[in-house]
Amino acid sequence: MKTKGTKKTKVNIVTLGCSKNLVDSEVLLTQLRGNGIETTHESKKDDANIVVINTCGFIDNAKQESIDTILRYVDAKDEGVVEKVYVTGCLSERYKTDLEKEIPDVDAWFGTRDLSRLLKQLNANYKHELVGERILTNPSHFAYLKISEGCDRPCSFCAIPIMRGKHISKPMEELVLEAKNLAKKGTKELLLIAQDSTYYGLDLYKKRNLGELLQRLSDVEGIEWIRLHYAFPTGFPMDALDVMAQRANICKYLDIPLQHGSSRILQLMRRGTTREKTEELLKEIRERVPGIAIRTTLIAGHPGETEQEFEEMMKFVKDMRFDRLGVFPYSHEDNTHSFSMADDVSGELKQERVDALMDLQQGISLELNRAKIGNTYKVLIDRKESGQFIGRTEFDSPEVDNEVLLDGTKEYMRVGDFIQAKITGATEFDLIAEPV
Repeated sequence: MKTKGTKKTKVNIVTLGCSKNLVDSEVLLTQLRGNGIETTHESKKDDANIVVINTCGFIDNAKQESIDTILRYVDAKDEGVVEKVYVTGCLSERYKTDLEKEIPDVDAWFGTRDLSRLLKQLNANYKHELVGERILTNPSHFAYLKISEGCDRPCSFCAIPIMRGKHISKPMEELVLEAKNLAKKGTKELLLIAQDSTYYGLDLYKKRNLGELLQRLSDVEGIEWIRLHYAFPTGFPMDALDVMAQRANICKYLDIPLQHGSSRILQLMRRGTTREKTEELLKEIRERVPGIAIRTTLIAGHPGETEQEFEEMMKFVKDMRFDRLGVFPYSHEDNTHSFSMADDVSGELKQERVDALMDLQQGISLELNRAKIGNTYKVLIDRKESGQFIGRTEFDSPEVDNEVLLDGTKEYMRVGDFIQAKITGATEFDLIAEPV
């Protein structure tokens, strides 16, 4: 049996789930190091005596991954490899009482807004002078910027308000300061994230203020790309599109989760819109920002979804020709409004519908990508692997969207640099290019 004895404290933070969780982990990492505590993020070595697991509780697969990770580190504790296991994040916020009973070997549980309490447990103080500072865990040329926390929307299928609470906008001054600090450290791309980015400012400024925030961030020297994610379609602040069209460093890219293409299912989902209104919104977005790439996510198999309504969603995807699309099978989440309905679409049928939508999108994506052959684009180089440099255009977000593949044996490119690249080939989800 290994034992750490009286070794100096070393903390390993393990992050599960979305980019919003990653930002929370980076804030924790920054605070701990600011307190002089040695801290790593997802260390491959077994040399940390304390492990903090930042969990996801969004859908069944994510919850299971979080539980499996907790159990793995509890086993490591039993074997003497680590001394303390702490759990924070969405799963802990949502199921703390049950988890405490079922996994008693976890030393303490924390919710999504318990940073100060977690720091205290780790013998650290919350340092206000570190507000706006963040140590990045991904390559430094891009960074996620969380503009708000929580959500006030009543979507019937979603447990995020249970886990993250009510919407709270981050003051514009703090966000600009954070952007400036990131730019000084070499960050060139800001990826704006939130549970609901279109709600930004309503609580602080009594109006939707996303347009002004984009303007202010666009003025930060050194930031060459700003990318907008998780925009709710109902009440969309159209002035944000005008800023996007005017400013060269705001990517012509919008991540706008639409969830369905049937008005009746949208009503069941409590989305506050219809298919017709959604199509009008998409048309206006494309008119105001010509050439914009639109990414969306859809849910297949919501309670009550008939074959006809699924076909409506297929037609919706065919008609709207989204540049990027993700599809999830419906997850029956307790304490949500949809949980009161019968989960009447089988798991097998949900997956069949997911696959059908993605097959349709694959054909659309191939057509759109082939249309880019011969064009030259500004490309940000993300990494090099297997003899290739891999980058992205302004129309693609890291990890979820298309990539640009460049031969790394012919010319040297530096990770984190922008280059001009001519598209020479295309597959369903990648572009092949050569530097100009």
